[in-house]
Amino acid sequence: MKKTLLIFAALFISLHSMADEGMWLPFLLKQMNEKEMKKDGCKLSAEDIYSVNKSSLKDAIVQFGGGCTGEIISDKGLLLTNHHCGYSQIANHSTVEKDYLTNGFWAMNQKEELPNAGLTATFIVRIEDVTTKVNANILSSYTEAQKDSVMKVNIKAAEKEAMNGTGYEAFIRPFFYGNMHILFVTEVYKDVRLVGAPPSSIGKFGGDTDNWMWPRHTGDFSIFRIYANKDNKPAEYSPDNIPYTPKRFLTISLKGTEEGDFTMVYGFPGRTQEYLFSDAVDMTMNESDPVKVSLREKRLGIMNEFMKADDKTRITYAASYASIANYWKKWMGEMQGLQKFDAVNKKKEFEQKFISLVSADPLQKEKFNTLFNDFHKVYAQYKVLNKQMDYYSECLSGINAIAFARYFDKLTDATRKKSSTLKQELEKAKTDVARFHKTYNAAMDRELCTAMLDMYMKGLDKTLRVPSVDSMMNANGNDSRKVTDYLFANSALLDATKITTILNDYDNSSAKIESDPLYVLWKQINSYYNSKVRPSFTSYDVQLNGLYKVYMKGLMDVYKDKKFFPDANSTLRITYGKVKGYTPHDGAIYKHYTTLDGVMEKENPNVDEFIVFPKMKDLYAKKDYGRYADKNGKLRVAFLGSNHTTGGNSGSPVLNANGELIGTNFDRVWEGTMSDIMYNPEICRNITLDVHYTLFVIDKYAGAGYLLNEMKIVQ
Repeated sequence: MKKTLLIFAALFISLHSMADEGMWLPFLLKQMNEKEMKKDGCKLSAEDIYSVNKSSLKDAIVQFGGGCTGEIISDKGLLLTNHHCGYSQIANHSTVEKDYLTNGFWAMNQKEELPNAGLTATFIVRIEDVTTKVNANILSSYTEAQKDSVMKVNIKAAEKEAMNGTGYEAFIRPFFYGNMHILFVTEVYKDVRLVGAPPSSIGKFGGDTDNWMWPRHTGDFSIFRIYANKDNKPAEYSPDNIPYTPKRFLTISLKGTEEGDFTMVYGFPGRTQEYLFSDAVDMTMNESDPVKVSLREKRLGIMNEFMKADDKTRITYAASYASIANYWKKWMGEMQGLQKFDAVNKKKEFEQKFISLVSADPLQKEKFNTLFNDFHKVYAQYKVLNKQMDYYSECLSGINAIAFARYFDKLTDATRKKSSTLKQELEKAKTDVARFHKTYNAAMDRELCTAMLDMYMKGLDKTLRVPSVDSMMNANGNDSRKVTDYLFANSALLDATKITTILNDYDNSSAKIESDPLYVLWKQINSYYNSKVRPSFTSYDVQLNGLYKVYMKGLMDVYKDKKFFPDANSTLRITYGKVKGYTPHDGAIYKHYTTLDGVMEKENPNVDEFIVFPKMKDLYAKKDYGRYADKNGKLRVAFLGSNHTTGGNSGSPVLNANGELIGTNFDRVWEGTMSDIMYNPEICRNITLDVHYTLFVIDKYAGAGYLLNEMKIVQ
């Protein structure tokens, strides 16, 4: 008994020593976090942060597009987010003649602001625990499949009830692997216009070299504006729309930050997996991440060569390249962090301690020993399928030609079924073809195809490869170049004139698409994965989710005093910590902020990532920082915090103890990227763009100071 208590005490301490860890649901702050936050220095109440009864900070936070966060910073709907979050919009508006990526863009009045088709800003209206509703009418005697079927009906009914007569949208997400279900009611604005973006020499300063790194000197921000109809409600783009009047916008503070100050990040973190079993961590660290990194590294190398050689290609593929590069480097850091932190063994140790704690009850001991054995069995099969899926998503789908071929699936399907949607699908196909060929670089894709086919054959055992790919390679002496040449020479899909002619005479030419060698290859690949891989992969996913649901409940039952936070799943969260430096490795200490001095130290006119434009040099030489300088006359660029963040938190507001905006979250440090799986308070840090630098660039560099007149700025 004494030994068990000692084990429990050690584990209890380890669970509670993770200072600043957690991504918390804002509607539960009152009972979960308010006292702790105030102890750390927060001067706000839970009601100030989240409320359905009055205006609160949540009303100034939006999900920007599908994967970032933005914040409202004026009473005219001005929205601040990251440069990399607005990157695809900036790229879409760029041409060789108007290169907004390189030179930046600033609307000097509202008429010059640029619309962005498909871009949305989503506000949270309210959040509600609907676990009881979702579990209604589920009997203990039901199988898992029966339970799942009833839950789906209940979820659909609860979502419909929340939306009825409101004009709002709603969705329900599972938390803690289905032990809890939460309803989110949202209001989605669909007219979001580009207002301003700094040049890449500021917004992407440091490029891939500095990405995920500290010290950091990137002015990673862009500005948009939300528009609404005359009733301030969501509307599709129209020249008649007017700037949105928000329920709340953030006050901007120029008081500055110092080490130890309270900070809070409010946003939409994408995905974390903090409660993974040791087998899953091992698979991620030693198998999945290495495969994905090697495949993306090859793709990036080829893309970089072509983008450097041609401005049109650079602009066209800029957003795609940035997206591929971002997680390529993240996964490298994640692997190294997990290895350095000895994550697999720590997870195993945790699991054994858990078993020790439940062993006092023979039934519980048997239950969780069986559960752990089931985890081992499922992951032994799952990791094989996961490798196949990695090669599908990162290798075969990394070939633009193959990815393009899938566009024709709905058209050919509608043709075979003589569907009433055929005309609609044909028009869509014509639009897709025109869009694809307008920007497609066939020479680059030839190199990608050759390289990816080669890596596919070398990376996967024959028993795991698509048979038709094997056959095609064997027929060409396993020479991926010959296969590529054959596909590109014989596919009408890759010839803009030929495929346009086919579509314009589709009644007589539809068979040409179905027999096209590239389309045939895509169909064979798709058929193999849909019939041989995905069903088993999905089945194991379902099994794992069931195992994790039991495991998660067990953890919460055993550690009743621990405050568990749910994994991130792109829903609104609060995370809080302190302004804080760190020690990345022996002999090195990183302070908590950087300045414009560091930009000049890194400047290299011969390296695109470190170019500094003359105007910035001039402002630096004159020390023309205005009210944005700190007490030592320095212009701060970025600072570190111990807030627990992940992808999706990009663009999130970083707030001080009073709830005032002090910066914009844009990255994490290299050594702490494993925080999606295992958080280490000693080295996990989020990187924030200091609002002083943001305002300095808008005012002094861009000459768009009129925008500051909309903002509420306190000194």
